[in-house]
Amino acid sequence: MEYNTSLSKLIIPEYGRNVQKMVHSIIAIEDREKRNHQAKSIIEVMGNLNPHLRDVPDFKHKLWDHLFIMSDFHLDVDSPYDRPSKESFEEKPEMLKYSDNNIKFRHYGKILPLIIKRTIDLDEGEYKDFLVFTIANHMKKSYLTWNKANVEDEVILKHLSQMSDDKLSMKETFKLSSFSDVKTQKNYKKNYSRGRNHGKRK
Repeated sequence: MEYNTSLSKLIIPEYGRNVQKMVHSIIAIEDREKRNHQAKSIIEVMGNLNPHLRDVPDFKHKLWDHLFIMSDFHLDVDSPYDRPSKESFEEKPEMLKYSDNNIKFRHYGKILPLIIKRTIDLDEGEYKDFLVFTIANHMKKSYLTWNKANVEDEVILKHLSQMSDDKLSMKETFKLSSFSDVKTQKNYKKNYSRGRNHGKRK
């Protein structure tokens, strides 16, 4: 009795051992025309075993590539596509470049420093003052998202100063939203959504 553990490893397990044996058997066929005919028959079998791949672009092309791969690139047949080389499948992908951005405060994200940088270049005035307040308010909400404990406004304003290299500061006339305001806003949205759904059920 044969056990899978004693047999050769399947190159593409999805097609099963019988397809693998068929591929190896046609390699030894000397008649090229017969070999081509058998290769096309195997392609049809492979396609029937994976009907879900029929919607994949270049479905037939993939099947022919798999046929050559299962033959360890020893099969010599006339493919309707360019014959792949073993080296092309052994090439290692290029290393991914990781971001080298140094984020001082990760809980504020990567976009906020860019917004702060653009805000610094704005002309002084009411618009810039309100934008600085909006940034600081957003920073507080972001801080509370990752840190459940409350935070003093002074801490947020200090972070704003550090992130802007002491070039931005919020006007004393503005006041950041309190933690209870944020919770109330969340509860309001939650209750409002429930009310709308309750009304629809009626």
